[in-house]
Amino acid sequence: MVVDACRRGIHAGGSWQALTRRPVLFALALALAEAWPGDVEREVLIERAFRTRRPDETHRARLRVEIGRLRSLIGRFAQIEASARGFVLKPHEGRAVVVLAPPIDGEQASLVALLSDGAAWSTSALSLALGASQRTVQRALAELEAAGRVRSIGRARAQRWLAPPLAGFTTILLLPAALPIE
Repeated sequence: MVVDACRRGIHAGGSWQALTRRPVLFALALALAEAWPGDVEREVLIERAFRTRRPDETHRARLRVEIGRLRSLIGRFAQIEASARGFVLKPHEGRAVVVLAPPIDGEQASLVALLSDGAAWSTSALSLALGASQRTVQRALAELEAAGRVRSIGRARAQRWLAPPLAGFTTILLLPAALPIE
């Protein structure tokens, strides 16, 4: 059973369940798969799925509802069982669980991916490619530059941005074949 964080879905035995339009369910599935064969605490699931650090009873109730929805969607692949601390993923037929993570992850993954092609990009070209404002791209580049993940060449209007190429990945692995959109 593969939890695909690149395409945001679950694949097992020739079946595919897309979760691209269900980000909360995908976050729960990913957290359960990363902890497999162990369980995940309820507070951790709430933090990952609902992005809150101070859960209350409404979050716990919502977690139960979302776990129920996830159970019904992935029932043909696996079961989700309650444990003393939280929930545990139990795949059918003794399958193993594997998480397929993107080579670049995080808030600015798209920006770093564009810059990793080896070409020098202007902020205006990056903003067009990302569908974001030029100022938003400039802020992100400043953060990445401070972290040492990108560098600039030139000044003012001639300034361009580069990132080191991804090491250890064959180019074809960065261009996966498209799955049918459901």
